[in-house]
Amino acid sequence: MNKPSVLLTNAQICTANGTVDPGYVFIENGKIAALGSMEQLSGIEAGEVIDLSGKKVIPGMVDVHIHGVAGADTMDATPEALKTMAENLPKEGTTSFLATTITQSHEKIEKALVNAADFIENHQVAGQAECIGIHLEGPFINVKRAGAQPPEYIVPPDVDLFRRWQELARGHIKLVTLAPEQPGGPELVRYLKETGVIASIGHSDATYDEVVEAIGNGASHVTHLFNGMRGFHHREPGVAGAAFLRDELNVEIIADGIHINPHSVRVAYNQIGSGRIILITDAMRAKCLKRGVYDLGGQEVIVSERDARLVDGTLAGSILKMKDALANMERFAGCSMEQLVEMTSLNAVQELGFANRKGALAPGKDADIAVLDDQLEIFMTFCRGVLAYQR
Repeated sequence: MNKPSVLLTNAQICTANGTVDPGYVFIENGKIAALGSMEQLSGIEAGEVIDLSGKKVIPGMVDVHIHGVAGADTMDATPEALKTMAENLPKEGTTSFLATTITQSHEKIEKALVNAADFIENHQVAGQAECIGIHLEGPFINVKRAGAQPPEYIVPPDVDLFRRWQELARGHIKLVTLAPEQPGGPELVRYLKETGVIASIGHSDATYDEVVEAIGNGASHVTHLFNGMRGFHHREPGVAGAAFLRDELNVEIIADGIHINPHSVRVAYNQIGSGRIILITDAMRAKCLKRGVYDLGGQEVIVSERDARLVDGTLAGSILKMKDALANMERFAGCSMEQLVEMTSLNAVQELGFANRKGALAPGKDADIAVLDDQLEIFMTFCRGVLAYQR
């Protein structure tokens, strides 16, 4: 079915390569058909023309690490839960996401994987954020760095078990968070690399040398920098030090000012640069809901206006929105819009292999678009050419 054509005019078109201001974007059949400066605009007839009066247009944001939102969680293992996530994420400018699991019983993980695969293949519609795969966070992690991952379900990295899970997921597991220093870790990292799955070092007590070994085996990603890992020490740089120094690693950051102090975010940004950072939310089901007691991986989580914590005070995911991660990163580190576009969309899709259709404002790409006002709040979001949210 053809989608109505839309012409966005008088906008600041922000790409990873620079800004066109004032510019236009023409959306047709769910794709970006044309864009350029307003001076070049001629001969386009659109079903709807929207004058954006100087607002910023950026590629829709991509969240590669999100457990839930608005009362729903990937581990609910229902199509309704993923539909709730897909419907609510455009409100924060997110147009693509990886449904993220948590360390749990094999049975519960398997139900979540089967459900996510079915949702990806059979239940996605334009006008909602697209689930582009699964992020398996755990259970192949180190109990010393469990964080909010239930320790009783942690198991050693296991190639045969992962192979079974990827079969159940019909090949949709795109990223795996694991501790490469654990027995079986090197073998699983090599298998992931061989089969085109991103091996991410997270919930790991690896030393710097162990991380270097993991990179040699194919690891290329770090899960939520500073959180759930051996931190930087002047005599043992740890996972955090390797994230700073090794160009092979893309590095997730939760820029809520809680998981990482704003000054530490700036230190990380100055060291790593916008080309390797991927902003994530690591959000749990309480995002967009009132303060109260919620569930994460079968554990009670106490949610305030500011954060989400287990009863013992351990941070348990976040209630961060991607729009706020973008605005915080601009405030904490003084990034340009071009750099923010890299960290919120381009880097993720390049790593995941979706850059042929997502992550940039260019003819032929999916019309995944977020429109921001001067305060970097979301004004409007399009998902594959269909208006998904308008303030």
